[in-house]
Amino acid sequence: MIDKNIIGKILNGQVQFNQFDKNYANLAKNRQNSLTKPKGSLGKLEKYAIWMAGWQKKERPTMNNFQCLVFVGNHGIAKRNVSAYPSEVTEQMVKNFKNGGAAVNQLCDLSNIALSVIPINLDKPTKDFSEERAMKLSETLSAMQLGYNSVPKKCDLLILGEMGISNTTSATAISCALFNTPVKKWTGLGTGISAKTLKNKISIIKKGLKLHGKKFDSVIEILSCYGGREMAAIAGSVIAARVRGIPILLDGFVSTASAATLTIFDKNFLEHCLISHLSSEPGHKGIILKLKKEPILDLNMKLGEASGGAVAALIIRAALVTHNKMATFTEAAVSKKI
Repeated sequence: MIDKNIIGKILNGQVQFNQFDKNYANLAKNRQNSLTKPKGSLGKLEKYAIWMAGWQKKERPTMNNFQCLVFVGNHGIAKRNVSAYPSEVTEQMVKNFKNGGAAVNQLCDLSNIALSVIPINLDKPTKDFSEERAMKLSETLSAMQLGYNSVPKKCDLLILGEMGISNTTSATAISCALFNTPVKKWTGLGTGISAKTLKNKISIIKKGLKLHGKKFDSVIEILSCYGGREMAAIAGSVIAARVRGIPILLDGFVSTASAATLTIFDKNFLEHCLISHLSSEPGHKGIILKLKKEPILDLNMKLGEASGGAVAALIIRAALVTHNKMATFTEAAVSKKI
């Protein structure tokens, strides 16, 4: 039975969450050093394999159950003309996902990833955060709980993505509040807006920050003020994965900003998360630097919908297949370095 109050209990410190297992990481490191290759010659692939071993608590991490969750939400801020597309596109894209026509569908098929698209109350957009809270605290908690409940029990790697017209505006507001950074510096073109719309987007975000402030001591509070339901759901999924010790690939700017809210609770909470790729949104690079993380890929992507996460999952598969299936020097009867 699912505990409906689990999010509150975790954020109040009443539930323990998983830690990286150094013993299994060391076993994986020793295996890497015994494989038929010069030490360190597979570069970051070795690092990713060891990281997966520490979180899965297996010397040879498994990759049978890669799961991608794409949460979808509509934003009240969309009516302020901060996007190149109308909010109706959100629901239209959900149909495209479910019909198998989106980029993430093709990439998940290629990467052997189970894909779940989860729309959240699309007929009821959040409020305009430049005028009032985007969501009530109860709405925020409900979306976080949905995200928590959406993480499957059997999962070797979780890829988190989103879809929601105008959600880069919310993500920028959250990022600037979290890290107290200039709005103009971290605001990007989103879906390809004009210079005029960008200026308006910056103005709207500044208005919201003036209304709600930048100082938050609660994850639920900051998501309630600026977030979308899909962003709260991502935060809930990140919590579930940390409790269960499931490693995560965060897709891009919006996913990273959503997860970053959890550093209010614990600055090291995102240790089980890798950044799949560097988005071309300027705020994403800023957040990554603040979190002291390094993206796996830099392909100038900015689509969202977990597309970057699905591509990065191929790199994780490459790391694990070499780690698990290469022969050791002893097995192959190959002489080691003198």
